[in-house]
Amino acid sequence: MNYPICQTCGVQYDQAHFDPDHCRICEDERQYVGWSGQRWTTLEEMAAGGYRADIREEGELTGIGTAPAFAIGQRALLVPGEGGNVLWDCVSYVDEEAVAAVQAAGGIAAIAVSHPHFYSSAVSWSEAFGGAPIYLHEADRKWVCRDGNITFWAGDSHEILPGRTLVNCGVHFAGGTVLHWAAGADGRGALCTGDILTVVMDRRYVSFMYSYPNHVPESPAVIERALALLEPFAFDTIYGGWWGRVVATDGKGAVARSAARYLGRLGFSTPSRPRPPTC
Repeated sequence: MNYPICQTCGVQYDQAHFDPDHCRICEDERQYVGWSGQRWTTLEEMAAGGYRADIREEGELTGIGTAPAFAIGQRALLVPGEGGNVLWDCVSYVDEEAVAAVQAAGGIAAIAVSHPHFYSSAVSWSEAFGGAPIYLHEADRKWVCRDGNITFWAGDSHEILPGRTLVNCGVHFAGGTVLHWAAGADGRGALCTGDILTVVMDRRYVSFMYSYPNHVPESPAVIERALALLEPFAFDTIYGGWWGRVVATDGKGAVARSAARYLGRLGFSTPSRPRPPTC
């Protein structure tokens, strides 16, 4: 209950990684230090301040958020299948009521997180469910702020439970990961993306950014690699990282259209073939 949590990014630290004057996540150029300076809280303080878990349906899945919204404001998802639920992405707040509600929904057999901004209180969630393994990509090892039952995986893809496969798209962070759910969308497949491929406000497109708060675009080469890695996977639905950010149908087409639009605005007809500038 007393591990420090950064109030800006929502990531929980242990004493081995904690410096009260600095959050390594926020000081990276993809994030930012809060305008009031570095500030910390704990689960105990959050509970006393009225925070609670917000657990409700999100399409076919169970979503887990925090009310009122905290830090980046993302919500997590329980992705079911053989071998138990995967907790996809994570949130900072967890208490006994949240654990009981998730247990009623089938519990957590494994945790996978898309990138360091969403590491949040993953170790606390893991410990609440018997030390469920946490899968993080090896490329983002240096961003871990609390040690726990973490499995670092390497390479382009990794099936962690039957029908739940992690894909290292490398967008946003070198280890930036999405989760393919083969049984999603009534067997047509679904993709859980956080903001590695972020579902934008009109919910017909996704976008790709190196830094969202600082508006730094992702490179065409990184996007090209991500598209190639996703090509073998079928998916009709895309679940982004926030409530309601869901592409309900034609998800694979949405990714293709989104990449073409994004790269076109950067002056590329394909990632490797720039077009001449136009007035």
